[in-house]
Amino acid sequence: MTDSQKSDETAADLTEVAAPVADQADAVQATAEQATVDETATEADVDPESVGLQAERAEVPAAPVEESAAEGESAAEEAPAPVPAPAPRPAPSPAAFAARPKPAAAAPVAAPAPVASATSLAEAAKWGRVEGDGHVFLTIDGDEHPVGQYPGVSNDEALAYFARKHDDIVAQVLLLEQRISSKAPSTDMQKTVTHLREQLAERNMVGDLRSTEARLDAVSVQIAELEKAEKAEHDAVRSAELAAREAIVAEAEEISGQDPAQIQWKTSSARMNDLFESWKTAQKGGIRLGRSNEDALWKRFRAARTVFDRHRRAYFSQLDSTNSAAKSAKEKLIAEAEALSSSTDWGFAAGEYRRLMDEWKASPRASRKDDDALWARFRAAQDVFFTHRQAANEEIDQEYAANLTVKEALLVEANSILPVKDLAAAKKALQSVRDRWEEAGKVPRADMGRIEAGLRKVEDAVRNAEEENWQRSNPETKARTNSALSQLEAAISGLQDDLAKAEKAGDQRKIKGAREALEARQAWLDQIQRSASELS
Repeated sequence: MTDSQKSDETAADLTEVAAPVADQADAVQATAEQATVDETATEADVDPESVGLQAERAEVPAAPVEESAAEGESAAEEAPAPVPAPAPRPAPSPAAFAARPKPAAAAPVAAPAPVASATSLAEAAKWGRVEGDGHVFLTIDGDEHPVGQYPGVSNDEALAYFARKHDDIVAQVLLLEQRISSKAPSTDMQKTVTHLREQLAERNMVGDLRSTEARLDAVSVQIAELEKAEKAEHDAVRSAELAAREAIVAEAEEISGQDPAQIQWKTSSARMNDLFESWKTAQKGGIRLGRSNEDALWKRFRAARTVFDRHRRAYFSQLDSTNSAAKSAKEKLIAEAEALSSSTDWGFAAGEYRRLMDEWKASPRASRKDDDALWARFRAAQDVFFTHRQAANEEIDQEYAANLTVKEALLVEANSILPVKDLAAAKKALQSVRDRWEEAGKVPRADMGRIEAGLRKVEDAVRNAEEENWQRSNPETKARTNSALSQLEAAISGLQDDLAKAEKAGDQRKIKGAREALEARQAWLDQIQRSASELS
């Protein structure tokens, strides 16, 4: 049988016995007090030895009557009401949960300490006594205080009844100590301490009240320290939440402060949406920051989003205008290209297409979709023209195939002139080839460069031979050569005289110098004489 069931049955027995007496006690309030049990305590937290009402189910002559702490007089007899089960407290609101700090890690829950056993009669006798017809007195600080009356029972039963009331208080103090040890939330703990103090102050129980009051004093200090630690943790979590919100706002302001002409709108828009979702999540599930902080941050965040949206609308409005102008300009170029596509004036039309292409490259781009479509139209007009021109060139090339055969034969004939030995004969033969070359007409475009380069090679060889012949017959060149010959011959004559003198004198050093100088001048003379013979 649980403690609560024992209490209910005992109270029921007392009520049945004391029913006649209850009618006489309407004006006196002297019911047994049951302390409020904190919302986190359960029946299993309390040892039945300390809080159970262990009255025997035998006949109880009358219910005890408690004394008023103020008057100390015996009150009318009244059966104690059944001990109520702890009423469940309403669940905290979401705001209350949000306001609580979130611990970094779950605090280890200490094992419940063993509950002290109920006060023994010998212990109770230290703090109280019974006299007369169940009158019970409490001794505290050397003075006696009447606590109540339990008539019709033995003195031990009367004393035990009022001792158990003190045991109930001690059990609740022990619960508070266990909650503090396990770092449970301190909500309403101080209210429980105050309530227990009030119960002790009524002096309607027997026990070591001063010791219990001292334990309550210590518990009150511990609760204050726990509240301080909770506040510090709450402030730390609040600071972290505030920093996270500040980071969201700062990034939004940074994005909105970018140059609208340089910003990447797709990436920035996606990031701004992510920031807004982060804000809503923090607003819904994060810790509250206070109305002033949240309002100030929201105003900044909303202003940043407003500026960003305004810049984005303005940018895309301008972009639409630019795209429209670019589209219009390129449509004009397309109209010109399409008009030229049927032209057969190949050279003129090809030049015009080059001009249109340059203008197209210089034109601003429209939207990607429009620009791709416009380019396809422009390119199609070009393709029509160049396809027609290619077909015409192929037809012409077929007509020029015979001309190619003639010019290839003339090119073989021209190459037979090389190397040029007789300049006059070579010039005459080359002129004959040129005359027939012009009469042969055009060749296919693919062979034109090769054929023309072959004839140009022969022409360059004849021209170079003609220039060399002119150099040899140039009077000025001959005059300079004759002058150099005269100077060398005079120098050689002088060196021969010097050599003869040195040999006669037997001066080997001078002999050697004169011979070396004479050999060098003689080599120069031989070279100039050969050049002169070629010019003559």
